[in-house]
Amino acid sequence: MPRRKLLYIGILWLLLLLFGGTSGYIIIESADFLDALFMTVITITTIGYGEHVPLSDQGRIFTIFLALGGAGYFFYVLALVSEFIVSQTVENLWGKKMEKELAKLKNHCILCGFGRIGRNIYEFIKTEIPVVVIERDPEVIKELLERKILFIEGDATLEETLIKAGIERAKALVAALGEDAENVYITITARNLNPNLYILSRADHPKVEKKLYQVGADKVLSPYIIGARKMALALLKPNVMDFMELASPELKLSLQIEEVIVAPKSFLAGKTLAQSKIRDLTEAIILAIKRADGTMVFNPSPSTTIEEYDVLIALGEKEKLETLDKLAQGKLSF
Repeated sequence: MPRRKLLYIGILWLLLLLFGGTSGYIIIESADFLDALFMTVITITTIGYGEHVPLSDQGRIFTIFLALGGAGYFFYVLALVSEFIVSQTVENLWGKKMEKELAKLKNHCILCGFGRIGRNIYEFIKTEIPVVVIERDPEVIKELLERKILFIEGDATLEETLIKAGIERAKALVAALGEDAENVYITITARNLNPNLYILSRADHPKVEKKLYQVGADKVLSPYIIGARKMALALLKPNVMDFMELASPELKLSLQIEEVIVAPKSFLAGKTLAQSKIRDLTEAIILAIKRADGTMVFNPSPSTTIEEYDVLIALGEKEKLETLDKLAQGKLSF
C-alpha cells in the first residue's frame, strides 16, 4: 500500500480512537466534552496526569482497554507521520537534485518503462550512457527513489513528459512498455520531437513491428522472439552461442564486440584494412563493415577500403577497442 494512503488511514483511525474514547467517558462518567477528550489524550499518549475525571469501576475498566489498545496505535501513527515527513524531505531534496541533473543531460538515453524488460536494459547500459527513466507506477517510482535513479514521473506517450526528459538533447530512446499501442504512440511523439533520435522499440506482436518502423522506429525487437531464438541456438549450436555471448555486457569479459564509426577526419578513412594496421595497433579483428548506405561487408578482406562514416564491427579486448575508437574518431593517428 502506498505510504501516503497508509498515513491517511492511520490518521483516520486515530481520529476514530479519540472519538471513541471521548464518547466513552461522556457516556460512562458523564464527563463534559473537554474533560473526556483530555482524559482520552493523556491515556493513549501515556502521559499519566492521574484521573482528571473521577472514575468508577466501569470507567477504570474502559481506561484499561483504551490504554492497551490506544497507546500502541497512537505511537504507530506517530511513527507513520515521522516516516512520511522524513521521506517527503528526502524526496524533495532528491527531486531538486534530479532537476539539476536532468538540465545537464546531453546525448543520454530515455528509457520508457521500468518493468522486467526496462529494468534489465537499464542494468546493461547504465555504465555506458546516461539514462533517465520515465515511469508512472507509484511502487516502481518508490524503487527509483530508493536507488537514486534519474526519472520523470508521468506518461511517456505525452509530449510534455518527453520534453521534461530532455528529448531534444537525447541520443536514444527505448520504448519498453508492455503495451504495443503505447510504444507506437511513444515512437510517433518522439520522432516528431527529435528527428535525429535513435529509437529502439519493443513489440510483442509481429504485426506491430511493421507499424513501428513506419512511424519512425530505427529498430524493433520482440523479447519473446529473441529469447526463443537464443534458447534454440543454445540447444542446437551451443558453441556458436558461447561465441555470441562475448558481446553480452553482463559477462564483463575482457574480450568484447564493439562498433565504432569512422569520422571524416579519421586516420583510417580512405585506407584499406591492410594499410590501416588496425590488427597491429589494436589486435582487434574486424568482423564486418557497415557502409553509410546500409550495406554490410562481412569478413572484409585486407584490401577492403575503409570509407568515411563506415561502422566497423570489431572483436577484441576492451582497452584495445578504446584505442580503435580513438583512431576512428580522429583523436589518434600513427
